Amino acid sequence: MRVLDISCDITHPPGIDPSDIKDRFWFTKEKDGEPVDLKTDSEYSGRVTYRCFSKECYLIITDVRESDSAEYKFTFMTNKSGEKYTVSPGVTLSVTEYKCLLSDSTWLELTCHSSCVLSDRAEYVWYKNEENIKRGSSLLVSSGSTDRYSCYLRGSTGQRSPAVCKFTPLCRPRPSVSASPSAEMLEGDSVTLTCSADANPAANYTWYKEHEDSPRASGQIFTITDFTAEHSGNYYCEAQNEMGRSNSTLLLITSSGKSHALAVAAEYIYICLCVCAHRYTYKHTVHTNTCVYIYIYICENNSDPFEDGEVCLQ
Repeated sequence: MRVLDISCDITHPPGIDPSDIKDRFWFTKEKDGEPVDLKTDSEYSGRVTYRCFSKECYLIITDVRESDSAEYKFTFMTNKSGEKYTVSPGVTLSVTEYKCLLSDSTWLELTCHSSCVLSDRAEYVWYKNEENIKRGSSLLVSSGSTDRYSCYLRGSTGQRSPAVCKFTPLCRPRPSVSASPSAEMLEGDSVTLTCSADANPAANYTWYKEHEDSPRASGQIFTITDFTAEHSGNYYCEAQNEMGRSNSTLLLITSSGKSHALAVAAEYIYICLCVCAHRYTYKHTVHTNTCVYIYIYICENNSDPFEDGEVCLQ
């Protein structure tokens, strides 16, 4: 648990004696122009303690969080007609979690990062399994390592990062795209595209069609209804988080309907039988759930003999 002490040295105004003070506290917010005691603030519930003496007062915050970043001011009131005095400016506190950034490689470069404004004396220190091993903002480790790594800033709070870098990697999305029920459809069908990516933090998804600048949709799922030939083409999903962006592409094509496929096949059969009657023909039919496709293979008379099922010219 991280604990923070903030102190205030008190110089009483002329004519004010310590015995005249009836109330004193720390605050970050005001309500209706009046300071709100941190002890009554729900965001600090159970985490705030005061240790006050005649000429100084300490604010102690336990379980320090990033949301505690604020300007802390000390105020006191006297029993003389409710006179109120506030020490200004206050103490500005900036709280940040140290982050471990992971690169993509067989060797992993761990980088300790803080959003605080660092002093010249501050430096990062790395720990491996609770052992101090290195100074500096980055550390190179094997991707297969099972050790635990953490970092902290020396010369500032002295608090070590609560997160173990090895097990909370931040990584660029690596998306993949799938189509359901299939990437090849008949006209009038519907298709649902799904984009998924391993990413930390979570990725945002945007859908584009090739050669178009404007996005078609956003989110992991993109559905196209009443598919036509104009919908055919390459669609790609772009996944992005604070670590970067990348995309994955899927080709969608439309197949002509059942009646059209049969008509084309019948036309080719007619030509082969009437115009090329002196040629050997072999017909092969493929059945699918929705269509019948007929392939015609033609062999010359003067060619070597073929066994049934062999193909010489398509």
